[in-house]
Amino acid sequence: MTLEQKLVLPCGAQMPNRLAKAAMTEGLADARGLPTAELERLYGIWSDGGCGMLLSGNVQIDRDHLERPGNVIIDRELDDEERAAFQRWTAAGTRNGNHFWAQISHAGRQTFSMINPHPKAPSAVKLGLPGGQFGEPVALEDAEIEEIIAAFVRAARICKDVGFTGVQIHAAHGYLISQFLSPRSNQRTDRWGGCLTNRARLLLEVIEQSREAVGLQFPISVKLNSADFQKGGFGFEDSLQVVNWLQERGVDLIEISGGTYEQPKLLGIEGMEPADDPGVASSTVAREAYFVDFAKAMKETVTVPLMVTGGFRSRVAMEQAVSSGAADVVGLGRPLCVQTDAAKRLLEGANTLPTVEKELSLFPPFLQFLGAIKPLRAAAGFATQFWFYMQIYALGRTGQTNPDVSVFKAWRSVEKEHATRLKAMRAA
Repeated sequence: MTLEQKLVLPCGAQMPNRLAKAAMTEGLADARGLPTAELERLYGIWSDGGCGMLLSGNVQIDRDHLERPGNVIIDRELDDEERAAFQRWTAAGTRNGNHFWAQISHAGRQTFSMINPHPKAPSAVKLGLPGGQFGEPVALEDAEIEEIIAAFVRAARICKDVGFTGVQIHAAHGYLISQFLSPRSNQRTDRWGGCLTNRARLLLEVIEQSREAVGLQFPISVKLNSADFQKGGFGFEDSLQVVNWLQERGVDLIEISGGTYEQPKLLGIEGMEPADDPGVASSTVAREAYFVDFAKAMKETVTVPLMVTGGFRSRVAMEQAVSSGAADVVGLGRPLCVQTDAAKRLLEGANTLPTVEKELSLFPPFLQFLGAIKPLRAAAGFATQFWFYMQIYALGRTGQTNPDVSVFKAWRSVEKEHATRLKAMRAA
């Protein structure tokens, strides 16, 4: 198999190649949470870049539980003006004949306190991160959980109506559904907590009801942690069982990822506590691609197509993952922030992608020793992410990247942008 090969999903939809633009938060929606001209420009550029499928950043189902200010929001039925804004976005994102899927999400306790000081979560278990950026969560009532399921389903139906060619339910990275899956953050004793069957109930209900709402031929995907890499958290055996349940319910593609804000393996960053070993053997490819061996282990028992994102930088590793059957789709993220046509280059024979993240640091050379202090190392890792946020801002606003901006300046600029957007949201 090669990266150029088409992929037919279980629902019958066809992806033109095996490369996908992974979901990356954009922060470019307007104060009402609607798509903007900046998002149209950004996704038009990425559509021209050669990926067979683009995944949007978080499309939130609750404006009180955003991942960050500037998220796109679908938390109610759309009027004609709002529908037109989404249709312009999906038209731009599919103009090269590729798929464009919406990633539907709810941040739960990983909502910044500046947005909501008391976010809803499975249980009142606060994030174990310093700095006071996240508030005290409040445990959801049973009726509120049913409302959240209905909100996911409504968003999936609307996404189909406005021109997305598929949806992805975000059940990874410590967001709300991931919080339900983890016994560390889900300490409930009712039908939503305890055994894995109960902890997975929210996700499975969302999938079953969404399928009823969008029909059999519309792609439904799930982003799922291979593991949380935290003691007492969602482990690989749990993940494998959930993948089997999702396959039984006709999910078309499962993206395998891992980690949470507390243990950010998805970013290749070390968390505040030692990472828990999930017990999956590591291969040579895994030295480059974070989660490929988890997908390979899953493929021993399931046939549902799997997508792997995180760390891929060489064509050799990508083709090895696809040809070995470990991954049906390779997800690309940060490289597309600096080389928007990286997929096209790979399909035309390029061997490597940019590795600019290796050159980025919050600390100047004479302060690199500060990286030995865990809280500062974690802060520096997230600050580096803000550098990529700045590239997304620049692409959306000008069509060009801004590679000369420093990590420190990007960090300060994004925080200022968040404050401005939050003020505008409250005034809207």
